[in-house]
Amino acid sequence: MPETALMKIRNLDFSFENSLVKILANRNCPEIKLAGLTVGPFEEGNEYETRYWIARKLVKSGIARLREEDRLDATRLYKVQWKERVQKVRQVSKLPEEFYPKLRRYLEESKEEITKKPEKMREYEKVKQVTKDIINSRLKKIVSLASSPAQTDQILRNLTREERFLYEEIYNLISEWRTQIFKNEEAEK
Repeated sequence: MPETALMKIRNLDFSFENSLVKILANRNCPEIKLAGLTVGPFEEGNEYETRYWIARKLVKSGIARLREEDRLDATRLYKVQWKERVQKVRQVSKLPEEFYPKLRRYLEESKEEITKKPEKMREYEKVKQVTKDIINSRLKKIVSLASSPAQTDQILRNLTREERFLYEEIYNLISEWRTQIFKNEEAEK
């Protein structure tokens, strides 16, 4: 059975959760037993490498924080939106590493923050709109690329892995559709 785009995205997300990230310890902390694993001890100010899912638990408990370059925030999203808008119709800008997994988690955390701080609702709505704008812009470009003759790797290099799956699915669907449209015409010759 072929792997669907949704299954591929879930697999990528699982890989992201288990990827290594660097954290900075906010405070001293002894060893912690976590889901059968032992992490730490941590010394305030030191940098450590751990799996992303563990890092999230440590961040949530206030023990550590993700390095700036491993986080996605509103400022970074606005920069992505701006870069995407200035690109030509058939040009796709390069997104930050692991953009979509980080984006999903950032939106989830922002939404959770509203329950603690209702005044953050407006900020969350803005971020959601910027996210939709980025995604819609990229989707239009992906569909445009997929409906053209096969693209070179150079043109597709800025697509994320999730977008590449989408591009391939749409490209194959359009190619198959075109073949079916011209099938009768070829048979008459």
